[in-house]
Amino acid sequence: MTRRFAEIIRGFPQPEADALGEREAQYLARADTFYLATVNEAGWPYVQHRGGPKGFLRVLSQTRLGYADFGGNRQYLSAGNAARNDRASILVMDYAARRRLKLLGYLRFIAVSEADPALVRAVELPGYAARVERVALLDVAAFDWNCPQHITPRFTLEELQALG
Repeated sequence: MTRRFAEIIRGFPQPEADALGEREAQYLARADTFYLATVNEAGWPYVQHRGGPKGFLRVLSQTRLGYADFGGNRQYLSAGNAARNDRASILVMDYAARRRLKLLGYLRFIAVSEADPALVRAVELPGYAARVERVALLDVAAFDWNCPQHITPRFTLEELQALG
């Protein structure tokens, strides 16, 4: 565990963010799913699965991730939680390679009507049928690569077909 990650989860303030590097950018470009954890106003964690085409979670800078947020079940729990408490965590799994990347940061959602058009273009998914409702931004405070010891290998249909 990186020192910055450990200090944040233990409650120590951090003036600087960990910078995402090429390793993290390449890993995220291959990801087609992640788990997003926010905290509701009663202090309870809420975990939401997010999925899409590979690379839908975009590295916008060394300290910022973004993704297009589409209309779904119309509950808006993650967006509502982030509006009250912007601390969030993202867990990005690669079951086949037995790797995971944990990210801590500050989450906000921006309605497309209020977002910079360049930002919307940066997270859009060309050819994807759903309409972008919001842009989700995570300002990364820290990240850590986890031990693979207990990650059970799982494979997508695409990965199995590639094995021939």
